[in-house]
Amino acid sequence: MRISLWLGVLAVGVLFAWGAWQRRWIADDGLIVLRTVRNLLAGNGPVFNEGERVEANTSTVWTYLVTLGAWIGGPLRLEYVALALALTLSVAGVVFVMLGTGRLYAPGLRGRRALLLPAGALVYIAIPPARDFATSGLENGLVLAYLGLVWWMMVCWSQAPRINPPMSNEPPRNATGRVFDGALAFVAGLSVLIRPELALIGGLALVMMLVAAHGWRRRVLIVAAGGLLPVAYQVFRMGYYGLLVPGTAIAKDASGSKWSQGFVYLTNFNHPYLLWVPLVLLAGLGLLLLGVRSLLWRKRGPVTNSRGRWAGIVQSPTAVVVFMVGSGLLQAVYWVRQGGDFMHGRVLLTPLFCMFAPIAVIPIVLPSGMRAVRGPGYLLAGASAVFWLAVVGWSAWAANSPGLGADATRVTYSGIVDERRFYAQATGHAHPLTAADYLDYPRMRAVIAAINGTPDGALLLPAGNYDQWDVVPALPPPLPPPEPGAAPVFANERTGPHTVFFTNLGMLGMNVGLDIRVIDQIGLANPLAAHTARIEDGRIGHDKNLFPDWAVAEGPFLPERPYIPPYLDEDWVAQAKVALTCPETDAMLSAIRGPLGLRRFASNVLDAWHFTQFRIDRVPRYELARCGLEPPPPKAPPYAGLPATGP
Repeated sequence: MRISLWLGVLAVGVLFAWGAWQRRWIADDGLIVLRTVRNLLAGNGPVFNEGERVEANTSTVWTYLVTLGAWIGGPLRLEYVALALALTLSVAGVVFVMLGTGRLYAPGLRGRRALLLPAGALVYIAIPPARDFATSGLENGLVLAYLGLVWWMMVCWSQAPRINPPMSNEPPRNATGRVFDGALAFVAGLSVLIRPELALIGGLALVMMLVAAHGWRRRVLIVAAGGLLPVAYQVFRMGYYGLLVPGTAIAKDASGSKWSQGFVYLTNFNHPYLLWVPLVLLAGLGLLLLGVRSLLWRKRGPVTNSRGRWAGIVQSPTAVVVFMVGSGLLQAVYWVRQGGDFMHGRVLLTPLFCMFAPIAVIPIVLPSGMRAVRGPGYLLAGASAVFWLAVVGWSAWAANSPGLGADATRVTYSGIVDERRFYAQATGHAHPLTAADYLDYPRMRAVIAAINGTPDGALLLPAGNYDQWDVVPALPPPLPPPEPGAAPVFANERTGPHTVFFTNLGMLGMNVGLDIRVIDQIGLANPLAAHTARIEDGRIGHDKNLFPDWAVAEGPFLPERPYIPPYLDEDWVAQAKVALTCPETDAMLSAIRGPLGLRRFASNVLDAWHFTQFRIDRVPRYELARCGLEPPPPKAPPYAGLPATGP
């Protein structure tokens, strides 16, 4: 049994690593993380733009893990550090989940002839998006490793009461030691720092531990180990960023709902691979396992537990299986409600991984191991083998599926694309891994040339022509008085402020210096855009759209013609400049741009709830009305139509 389990773990781990390597890449969103890591290593803090405290990354642990890897790796490129970490953690997650499931079945198979064969784990690695996001530079690999570790530890925790249960005349005691309980609670508490929505999993694990624990000291240990780090970071987030949640949650309005788009996303994920087929097959295998269990355990009485009825129910293998499958379903419902994502399949990989965990491997008990029930044993073993072979067949087909086909790289009405294929096609690199590879993406080389061509500073806006950028010159700063005997300083000898306004923050941010401010219209790195209202019919994940007039108004750029491009409006720029003086808006911006001292930190903690809820109107004139501010006089008289002509 153990040999078959370890052979299966080795085979699946190697297949997953090989398949992920064949589809290796770093996503644009993965490069966003690396821009923050660059700022951390440069001493600017965990920010995307120097001097602006915006949390542009969803996973806190992933950001600091990559930073640690970069510090250890020294001269190694950040992209390669992220690639190595993501691939290693992805494979580790699959290994952990298989070992946890093997341990789940081990007590009932002790002394019997059985095989433990990969099933749910094989289905997961066969899904093309699972291999795509194993090396994307995003936190997917970390999520897999985390979930696999939680599953393995929860299985160990659930089996503890069944190992040498206490005698009935002994006082109640905890089934596991303090060290293990503290470690499990710490891992469960990390969930919210891995990804915020994983708090639904980690929080439930902590509740189960508290219910099963005996004595107030053990409960205090669980609460302290599970809550100390998340609470400490939450206080830091509130004081440093002035928010209750990551900035990405504000940008994407993670508390909102788009059910119809969520079902579109679910269909988009299911259709190319017929995911309902392995779900039915694995459900059938689960029912067969229940049949085998009823045959093998039908003469065994219930395990006694002196710690109380609820503790015995909660700290049991059955409860842990329900916990993991239920967590997967809860995650799926959350993402469908949220509207899914613009990356094909990405956010539904976590729910699948959770639901597949209890059947990551399956035991096939050989009939000789069920002597007392050999007739039904032959039937159940044969049926299990047939179902398993069907799972293997589907996995082989799905692993070579063309996926979305012709729509993979087109942004259709659904807004969903195969992100890896999209960037491979757009850059001309089969494996876009480094920021330099993304210089071949449209506009990228042109923006470098535009920055170099504007030494006095400028706001750069994407033009209709992919080979050029529209330039709004910076306001010329006053020249300092020359020192006695010093050579005169001319304006064109200094480097002025640069701001680039573009959607693709990762490739842009990693190809320019940290002294260049990079902002977007959807709010991942732009606090103004993040605090606008969500556009109901916008592309999922990109459903905020701040007009570039606001970027001109923030300055320091020349705000009138002929310096601004024709698609900007002088009046809108002037109105946006006045709207920025709105007390609430000014307070929000000062919270993240002003010098950070103890007083501001404490003030941000107190105001974090208000700043999290705060929204502005993206139309400057409407924002003026919301704030009760007078619009500035128009730059030009309003259009009154053509003059009347006589007969």
